[in-house]
Amino acid sequence: MSAAQPSPLPGPVRGVLRRFQAQRPLRAPSLLITIFGDAIAPRGGAIALGSLIRVAAPFGLAERAVRTAVARLARDGWLAARRGGRHSEYRLTRVGAARFAEATRRIYGQNPHSWNGRWTLVLLPPGRQRRARAELRWLGFGQLGPALLAHPACTLPQARAWLREVAGTRGALLLHSSGAGLTADRALVARGWDLAGLARRYARFLARFAALEPLLEAGAVSRETAFVVRTLLIHEYRRIHLQDPLLPPALLPQDWVGAAAYGLCRRLYARVFAPAEDYLSDAARRLSRPLPAANRAAHARFGGLQVRRVTALRARPPVDDAPRLAR
Repeated sequence: MSAAQPSPLPGPVRGVLRRFQAQRPLRAPSLLITIFGDAIAPRGGAIALGSLIRVAAPFGLAERAVRTAVARLARDGWLAARRGGRHSEYRLTRVGAARFAEATRRIYGQNPHSWNGRWTLVLLPPGRQRRARAELRWLGFGQLGPALLAHPACTLPQARAWLREVAGTRGALLLHSSGAGLTADRALVARGWDLAGLARRYARFLARFAALEPLLEAGAVSRETAFVVRTLLIHEYRRIHLQDPLLPPALLPQDWVGAAAYGLCRRLYARVFAPAEDYLSDAARRLSRPLPAANRAAHARFGGLQVRRVTALRARPPVDDAPRLAR
């Protein structure tokens, strides 16, 4: 049996959804990563396949696309399947959970407010360094040269721990240094990071999602709409924010647009968090039992959510889809 048809969405939300669906190719694994990381990981990290098909339907993902995407994520080590008769559920692997933990810290954590003026430098060993550079950039390092990267916030012990997990960094040298003043530090930032490109992406994010704020302020959106907004909000934000080095204010342009994007994301997320959780409780479950409640860490996101409920229209009764949909 196929997933239920999604409910109609308000106009501003349809606009954001259309922009997501217009992406080519439409990357189903990427959206499922967002759903797992934002919604499923804090509720036990596992979901019946039929439930996943159901909650992906409002985004325009067909059943076949979801099945193909979870198979790919399983091959890549993010997910593992467990079968119960003809049905199955997918859960985060240990490696997948560890990846989510690091991403969660960066996405929902507060940006640094101060800086001690010290840089952590990594000098990569000779050889094939492309993958190592890419992973270090994802962790917030800026690339100063083919083999030299810098980070303004991590400590040496933290850098050592990261390097143990990054392939191709065995034999890398770690250095701790300070610049020759703020002018030199800002020149280093200009060389290591494309802040102008990052600012443009943040500005587009603000333009898209600011239109949703009056709708959520007014309330009266369905639980399903709240889930769609929450997922698209974090999906678009994480794709930008995980490329943000999270530099301290002293190294950023005045009135940095990333701060405004963080503030908007925090406000909207707090508005839709609770009704989206209600939607998940109604629409999703594991193979043989409901999803557990979200853990405390989820409520501590963005420095602590001041959760304000919106009115849930079209609330649906609980759904037991294990026998019917979790194939």
